[in-house]
Amino acid sequence: MKIIHRYIFTQALKVFALSTMFLTMVMFLDRAMFMTDLILNRGLTMLEVGRMVLYISPIFLSITIPISVLVASVVTFNQFSSDNEFVVMKSCGWSFMYLLRPILLFSFLAYIATNAIIFYALPLGNQALKQMIFDIVKTRADINIKPNVFNRDFDNMVLMVKEKNGPNGFKGVFIADSSYKGSTKIILSEQGFILTDPANFKIQLQLRNGSIHDLAKQGEDYQIMKFDRYDLTLDIPGTDQLKKKQILKPREMSISELQQRIEENKNRSWKDDSEKVELSKRFSIPLTCILFGIIGVPLGITSHRSGKSGGFVFAILIILMYYVSLVLMQNLGRSGMINPYFSVWIPNIVLLVVAIYVGYKTQREIPFRTFNKVSERITLLWEYLLKKIGYTQIYSETSNHSRNQD
Repeated sequence: MKIIHRYIFTQALKVFALSTMFLTMVMFLDRAMFMTDLILNRGLTMLEVGRMVLYISPIFLSITIPISVLVASVVTFNQFSSDNEFVVMKSCGWSFMYLLRPILLFSFLAYIATNAIIFYALPLGNQALKQMIFDIVKTRADINIKPNVFNRDFDNMVLMVKEKNGPNGFKGVFIADSSYKGSTKIILSEQGFILTDPANFKIQLQLRNGSIHDLAKQGEDYQIMKFDRYDLTLDIPGTDQLKKKQILKPREMSISELQQRIEENKNRSWKDDSEKVELSKRFSIPLTCILFGIIGVPLGITSHRSGKSGGFVFAILIILMYYVSLVLMQNLGRSGMINPYFSVWIPNIVLLVVAIYVGYKTQREIPFRTFNKVSERITLLWEYLLKKIGYTQIYSETSNHSRNQD
């Protein structure tokens, strides 16, 4: 690799690393309440929190990596242009296409990394996360069942034991089961044991030597049934929430799970092509790394008059427009208004046209007159917003320094 290519690659990598870390941390805020609940109610250790963060990360990295490629390419070449480094590069006879090579290599590596995350790390992370959550709840379920204390962790059920008998055993079990509509069953048992079923996210309470008191209709029917052994299934606390948040969303399924769900949905009476849209999106999202990389370089070069923050502002605008259009197209695909497999490729096609257009104009050194006018308006708006939040002094010094150099 040439020295100039290595220099551009290194500068882009620095911005990319910072952007990826920051954006991933921001997206983790969405799971902060869920993880806080596990820490407070299930006693998660810092090591377990770290493992959970590792397992959840692929979900976010599949989004933040393409975004960070655009941010890196825009900010890097905006920096070169603002500091007149790009002028020096051009004076050395290096064309736009020649300087684009390290960004293309960088974008291609990000494309490979995103594919690896989506097709391998994501399903493995979800599987490990599922097992980890079950292990956490399983190992702490008996800890929450304290002697002579009513336990309400399980839905539609109140549980109390007189004393513990080993790590998973109890004596003098009392259960008020209101899961049956219109009646409440009182279960009394001499002994009880906790048994786990990891595959189905279930905990079984095996009761021995007891009786079931069933008041089916208030004041009319009362039944007593004695048993030697009675197995009662207890849903893990928060199981439905865990599945909803962590496992069952189409974007968090593996390719094989999506294909299986698509086959199962063929017999449904209602129309919902979410799985088809998600399957197609697995292939379209990584490609945005290359498209963002190509678009970012011309934007970074042409937005230098708006200061070092100008390129960053335009990167945000492109990201917003892309993801808004992606959400709109995938919603149309899910509803069946357009082909679900093609829907998520429409924003990529638009990006490809834009990439060819801006790349051609930059290579031919054709000025972006309309872009420069929009850039100036956005810069004025950006300065106004910074002034409102009291950051105007620092920004003005940076912006004036950039304009003086131009």
